[in-house]
Amino acid sequence: MNGTLSIQNRQRDVRVNARRLRRMMETLLGDLLNQRDYELAIRLVSATEITRINETYLGHQGVTDVITFDYARPEAGGGLVGDIVICAAESVVQARRFHTPWPVELARYAVHGVLHLLGHDDRRARDRRRMKQLEDRLVRELGRRFDLEQLEAAR
Repeated sequence: MNGTLSIQNRQRDVRVNARRLRRMMETLLGDLLNQRDYELAIRLVSATEITRINETYLGHQGVTDVITFDYARPEAGGGLVGDIVICAAESVVQARRFHTPWPVELARYAVHGVLHLLGHDDRRARDRRRMKQLEDRLVRELGRRFDLEQLEAAR
């Protein structure tokens, strides 16, 4: 396995520039996290689809922002293998709540998903704080390298 990244836009609520998202994720994985061995799929989905996934696979009710599925088998030599499912419409909702542009919120969800694949957990308060600090640092660094607002596709 080498660095394989798939971006699938399966929603129509938000206009996402998939090429820029790919470049941002390749920079995150390779330059910022020094990951060279990965097989990752990022799926942008609607609120309806992520609600179904959330209920079916996690047993949680309602919409959420990001869900990560980790398929890595450490006995097979490591590497990141997984799916990151992002609700693009939820990035708009949460961006309003946090007074930030929705493309920055979308980038945050992608970073959050990768951190889960790297073994970070946010169930306990202490772990959540650590993960949030790392997430904030990575989003800031991505923001220095990319205009994150350009994750919005042109009309």
